[in-house]
Amino acid sequence: MPAAAPVIDHKIFLARIPPKTRQLLLGRSDRAGLVHLGLHWGATALVSVPIYTQVPFWWALLPVQGILIIFNFTLLHECTHQSPFRSLWLNEAVGWITGAAVGLPFIWFRYFHLAHHRFTNDPARDPELAGGPRPQNLGSYTLHITGLPVWKSQVLTLFSNAVGGGSGDFLPKSVEGKIQIESILLLLFYIVTAVYSFTVSGVLLWLWFVPILLGQPFLRLYLLAEHGRCPPVASMLENSRTTITNRIVRFLAWNMPYHAEHHCFPMVPFHQLPALHQLAKPYLQTTEQGYVRFNQKYLKALGTSLKID
Repeated sequence: MPAAAPVIDHKIFLARIPPKTRQLLLGRSDRAGLVHLGLHWGATALVSVPIYTQVPFWWALLPVQGILIIFNFTLLHECTHQSPFRSLWLNEAVGWITGAAVGLPFIWFRYFHLAHHRFTNDPARDPELAGGPRPQNLGSYTLHITGLPVWKSQVLTLFSNAVGGGSGDFLPKSVEGKIQIESILLLLFYIVTAVYSFTVSGVLLWLWFVPILLGQPFLRLYLLAEHGRCPPVASMLENSRTTITNRIVRFLAWNMPYHAEHHCFPMVPFHQLPALHQLAKPYLQTTEQGYVRFNQKYLKALGTSLKID
């Protein structure tokens, strides 16, 4: 039986990666990003057709459409690191589009997310925990999964930023003006699309609004595994969870199930994360075999149980 790998933190792990390997891991590619983007958005367009034409049982596709759209969040997240594409303008353009699709202002979210990386799982400084700890009982777990708290938070953030109030001590003064303009433009966009949907055509209701409401619970279940019940320590190999899952989930989430690896080395693009995973695998301290199993354990820790055969 082979000896267990020594327990090390992410800094030691990164220092052990040879320079040539590090250079390969950091290699960004417009081609890899555009191929993945084409498949993701192509799948969304493919599902949109039967919904738009309202074929028999078209409504059954609404959750599928919602999952495809709401998981653009993971691409938005990657664009904050400017890593999905080699070209800077592509990262910025796709970041704005995906942000608008899921209700998040791109510039604001970049600073929010960078603060999350800097203070991962720190109850006092991680902005993901600014609204309180992750679910501590069945009631808060259920409310969290509905997505209602995150929608409320996003709406309040947009309005706060739009009136120049800012939202978060992680925002430098130098970008407050840009964030205010960004939020005003997003609010105008949502108002125009809402008015259009309720007065001219309801097509966007069924292709976008209703689906993302149905898709949000799946994103909440997925995101909870990234840091839920991980210890509040400095090592990214321990405070972030890698979840071993299937190719479909990895595709939808742009390889972000390799989440401890991403936190160890955030500038590694999505298509190189499987290679980074192979290097990090012996040292990962917080992992899980699938999202169903994670949530079963989470609920068990809350004093209840979920059985799925």
